[in-house]
Amino acid sequence: MTPTGTADPWPRVLDAEFGPPPAGDYRATPEDFVVEEILDFAPEGQGEHLWLWVEKRGLTTLEVVRHLARACEVTQRAVGYSGMKDRIAVTRQWLSVHLPGREGPGDLAERLASHGVQVLEQVRHPRKLKRGVHRGNRFSLVITGEAVQAPGLEARWEWLCRHGVPNGFGPQRFGPDGRNLVRAQSVLARGWRKRDDREGMMLSTARSYLFNELLAMRQGDGNWDRLLPGEVAMLDGTASQFVVDTVDAELAERAARLDLHPSGVLWGVGSSATAGSAAGYEQRLRERHGPLCDGLERAGVKLARRPLRMRLGEPRLGREPACLRFDFILPRGSFATAVLRELIEHPTLGATPALT
Repeated sequence: MTPTGTADPWPRVLDAEFGPPPAGDYRATPEDFVVEEILDFAPEGQGEHLWLWVEKRGLTTLEVVRHLARACEVTQRAVGYSGMKDRIAVTRQWLSVHLPGREGPGDLAERLASHGVQVLEQVRHPRKLKRGVHRGNRFSLVITGEAVQAPGLEARWEWLCRHGVPNGFGPQRFGPDGRNLVRAQSVLARGWRKRDDREGMMLSTARSYLFNELLAMRQGDGNWDRLLPGEVAMLDGTASQFVVDTVDAELAERAARLDLHPSGVLWGVGSSATAGSAAGYEQRLRERHGPLCDGLERAGVKLARRPLRMRLGEPRLGREPACLRFDFILPRGSFATAVLRELIEHPTLGATPALT
């Protein structure tokens, strides 16, 4: 399996009905891409961990983690965060830092502000902020360029609001020009080691690529948004899942109203619960990408599942003379760029090397 160059190997679901999307621009400034993390709980106001609600521009979450650890004179392991947020954006999220028996620096807000991080709130909590505990993210995205006046863009948006969006991983997961994917291929081929991939990014990249490949198969067969016999269905907005033995009228109706979603495998060690035609897609995936699948299993990463479709929460479209603003909520782990690639054509929304 070798890289075959930069391409967009995964289809857009809207092209069959509306044709290719119009050309457009996004993220012209960080303020055009606003992300706000949503938690289902509030810090308690007391405890060993100082939680900070911060706003950042032009920084990755890990860069903020490093600045916070240095300012508080702790290791980076003492800092917690729930999700990784975009660099070229205005993003708001919680971070925590373990400070048992002591206060944070009196000038902590000023120190972080010198690095482009604004502290909006500080509050104590008994526990460290763990990865993946947030419910989702609220997005406010601005689109400019030809797409603003293009006919049919609003119809594309309305279709996504009614039927959902393919829940593929965005191009940022694969790095500039897909370099993370090529590196993941190399790391897994020689045998994954923790010291070569401290954050597990190579494992995540490989699993993301395989998931997108399976999603593309389902899109090509026209069943990415429908339950199949033997499917592992997932309840919208949760990790709850169950095997569908027979797709009866009630289950089909729940899927149609976006209450249930079909799911795809995040490859790893473990037994998949799928059967029948749904299991056939996983077999095809292994046949097509055996080295990646084998490498992930040797690395010991645990098999998991991800919905093939995401629902746009609280969707809203605002039109201004020179731009369009799209507001919506996505569940954690879902990519706003997956929404954008269905709406506009832009070079950064599909540049991923195809592996053969």
